Amino acid sequence: MDRRQALAALGAAALSPQAKAWARPSAALTGSVGRLKQSVSRWPFGAIPFPDFCRAAAAMGLAAIDLLGQDAWEKVREYGLVCSMGYPAERRGFIDDGFNDPALHPMLLRELEETIPLAARAGAPNLIAMFGNRRGRSDADAIANCVAGLNRIKALAEEHGVTICLELLNSKVDHADYQGDRTAFGVAVVQTVASPRVKLLYDIYHMQIMEGDVIRTIRDQKNWIAHFHTGGVPGRHELDDTQELNWRAIATAIADTGFTGYVAHEFVPTRDPLASLREAVAVCTV
Repeated sequence: MDRRQALAALGAAALSPQAKAWARPSAALTGSVGRLKQSVSRWPFGAIPFPDFCRAAAAMGLAAIDLLGQDAWEKVREYGLVCSMGYPAERRGFIDDGFNDPALHPMLLRELEETIPLAARAGAPNLIAMFGNRRGRSDADAIANCVAGLNRIKALAEEHGVTICLELLNSKVDHADYQGDRTAFGVAVVQTVASPRVKLLYDIYHMQIMEGDVIRTIRDQKNWIAHFHTGGVPGRHELDDTQELNWRAIATAIADTGFTGYVAHEFVPTRDPLASLREAVAVCTV
């Protein structure tokens, strides 16, 4: 399952018979997140019942759960967590349909207008948004379209203290035709919008595939990044010695910039999922 499929089935996994296989006491899971606030995306761990997952995450020292629909924003608070990145809508085509298409602005703005106040009330600091698929548009036109749409919502985001995070994704492996597939494209948008509440979700997995040079990019573009996602390359699996990134060095570089947002783990485990998550938390604790 990838994130497209997970979004379509959001919330259904908790009812799966397979979920019971991962129910286990969380008291033995302890840890510290050091200088970074670490979070974890829900969808790769969907086989674990939501309450068990929240308890395990909190026991590991995680501060939040990432990529949750509105119905879960308040629920995570029962476990001492917050939703670090919320979905403003649950619909087909969420990734493909973004701000690069002005015909979609009414829908996208309506979704954000409705959910920004709700996110603020629930203590969810970020809402995810997409640049959208290229569909033949030039980068110049797409950047202008994105800026025009985001300029219409930034005041509301600023008023409520909720950051709209536009995600950078790879178009080489996972999201063919996605236009926001390079850091420079995303920076051109958010720099022009010039709002502290419109920034980038820098997904390290995706940007390693597209352009590499991750640590230098993080240092150079720190002012435009509000959120990070992790994931091993290749395959988006564990942050271990089966893949090509040095996660301790990356985590250190992020912390050294003075970053105060969330670093959310978004990898698909191939082994015991909670053991893999605990290992990821440890390697990114700096």
